[in-house]
Amino acid sequence: MKMIIHIFFILSLVSSTSFASVLDFCVADPKGPQNPSGYSCKNPDQVTENDFAFSGLAKAGNTSNIIKAAVTPAFAPAFAGLNGLDVSLARLDLAGGGVIPLHTHPGASEVLVVIQGTISAGFISSANKVYLKTLSRGDSMVFPQGLLHFQLNSGKGPALAFVAFGSSSPGLQILPFALFANDLPSELVEATTFLSDEEVKKLKGVLGGTN
Repeated sequence: MKMIIHIFFILSLVSSTSFASVLDFCVADPKGPQNPSGYSCKNPDQVTENDFAFSGLAKAGNTSNIIKAAVTPAFAPAFAGLNGLDVSLARLDLAGGGVIPLHTHPGASEVLVVIQGTISAGFISSANKVYLKTLSRGDSMVFPQGLLHFQLNSGKGPALAFVAFGSSSPGLQILPFALFANDLPSELVEATTFLSDEEVKKLKGVLGGTN
């Protein structure tokens, strides 16, 4: 009896980290509840080949915005077949001068490959050391999980890259928006960033923050 309990305990741990460890797949059911491993599994009888294919990365994103860039994700549940497989994708389109600002993915590491143009990319370690590289077509770079990183179009024309993540839901927090696109009181932002009241209010105005 103890052996059976131990087996079920181990299986519960495995299934909490990856559905694929005990199932062939777990296609996301967006109508069901979520848990730390992802979405609930769709009824296998309702799964089709379309759940394992995604065409959303074929079209360029709209770069007519403040950062002159667009990120088109292929995450669960939109790409339902990725659920529980610890992998996902995204497309990065950067117009001239476009930038993906300093940001972090708390749930996954990232690998980028440049398809077109020139991209300056880098990340900052927990020891505040900067790793910066200018990437051309065919070049790749990895960004470790949870570390602040960025991508900047440093070429003369548009740039295109694809990225892969070690999670079907890597998460995202963009530093400038976290500081200036919400209602965090300006005096707290000033105290924690050493920026002046004028600078903070200007950035809040640009990014839509209040208070």
